[in-house]
Amino acid sequence: MVATKPVDFRKGAEGLASLVREEMRADPFSGAVYVFRAKRADRVKLIFWDGTGVCLFAKRLEDGKFQWPKLQDSVMRLSAAQFSALIEGLDWRRVHDARETQTPVAAS
Repeated sequence: MVATKPVDFRKGAEGLASLVREEMRADPFSGAVYVFRAKRADRVKLIFWDGTGVCLFAKRLEDGKFQWPKLQDSVMRLSAAQFSALIEGLDWRRVHDARETQTPVAAS
């Protein structure tokens, strides 16, 4: 789940978990990955529960900015492929679900 509005990047794992509960109305211990951005779109922080504790991951791009949804007070969900693209600094909006292909049925 992605928080589209920037957050105070001084917050640590506990502060971000509190935002997940209060702002996103979600459970920070559910195993989902929660993504937050800084005001400058060159930094992201992720928190997630790994079964033993809350993990905090931070990344700053050396060049460029993360592609981010429009700034608004909302939360959005990304697919695993879109999430991977976002974290790599790629344009996640260009990632689409694979189309299902139909296998021809053999005549009997």
